[in-house]
Amino acid sequence: MLVINGPNLGRLGAREPGIYGTTTYAGLADACRTLGKELGLDVEVRQSDAESDLVHWLHEAADLGLPVVLNPAAFTHYSYAVRDAVAQRTAPLIEVHLSNPHAREEFRHRSVVSPVASGTIAGLGIDSYRLALSQLAAQLHADSAR
Repeated sequence: MLVINGPNLGRLGAREPGIYGTTTYAGLADACRTLGKELGLDVEVRQSDAESDLVHWLHEAADLGLPVVLNPAAFTHYSYAVRDAVAQRTAPLIEVHLSNPHAREEFRHRSVVSPVASGTIAGLGIDSYRLALSQLAAQLHADSAR
């Protein structure tokens, strides 16, 4: 399973802590891997400021049938390349956001990713990631029980 993070998320802890919290990116990555182990998931966490990296990783996930937790960050609002890569998914993909985009600037209110994601969790800080991982684990468990 992949946890993919977009631009500026590598600056967590230093970047606008009043909006994004004080957890560092390393802390977020560790929390995702730790919870993944508890849920029986092999979680790989990646971050890039480059749109092309996110698109490549989403293609990789589609080709391998990997579930994804995706925080597209600023690409949420305008990257049709990321949107089109998400649309090719072959496994569940949950879009996450640390803050609530709908409670922020108007340009953040629209996601081009949400319509092609399995679901969206936003506004709960790093708990957005925890909920997404828990939901994906439940879906995978249900699928394997069939």
